Amino acid sequence: MVKKLRRNWQLSRVGRGDGSALKEYRGWQLFTRSLFFLELAAPAGGNHVFAVDVRYLADAKTRKQHEDGAGKSPAALYRDGVQVHRSNLPATFPVPGGVIEVATSAFGLKRLRFVAEDGSEHALRPHRRSQEGLRARFEQRFPRTSAVIGTVAVVVLGTALAVALLKGVEAVTRIPPVAEHVGAFTSPVRLPGWGTVALAVAGVLAAVERALRLRYHWLLDSVAS
Repeated sequence: MVKKLRRNWQLSRVGRGDGSALKEYRGWQLFTRSLFFLELAAPAGGNHVFAVDVRYLADAKTRKQHEDGAGKSPAALYRDGVQVHRSNLPATFPVPGGVIEVATSAFGLKRLRFVAEDGSEHALRPHRRSQEGLRARFEQRFPRTSAVIGTVAVVVLGTALAVALLKGVEAVTRIPPVAEHVGAFTSPVRLPGWGTVALAVAGVLAAVERALRLRYHWLLDSVAS
């Protein structure tokens, strides 16, 4: 029920596209833009190629302009190269046979998928020169290495989460009323200054790596934020 209400709210925020043409993906947009494609059958026959264009800097700088009906939108939907919808993020775009859901985190995409009317989910194809496209091609060429990198990312984020939880418990039990009832807890993990910085940097890199593969867990990936 909550999911349905959220989807309906996001659909209500979708604005009409300005009819502009989809711009070519440039190499210098590697860290500021994501572009994905999906081919769907048209109700009247034939196929349409849909493209989802996500502009990360637009989300931060031009949200107000978009809400006023002007400016570049954080996310836009193109059909056969022509903009038909645009929206702030998170967004849900209507397409034939379902919707396309888009959401971002502090490190990139956390969700971009086609959800069919029967509830099934399908991935979109990233532009081959985008961050996600390059990561997907690396996985295709070096599947074992890719799997190892993915596992290391999970271990790093899990370690960062464990350290954060231990520090949190220690801080809470130092509050006098809590300490009187449950006693004080001292974290068994004591990292030096350089270790704390190294873990933080590794956590950010791990979160970015998972974002490139559209892997997101509300607890695991939020620890790097």
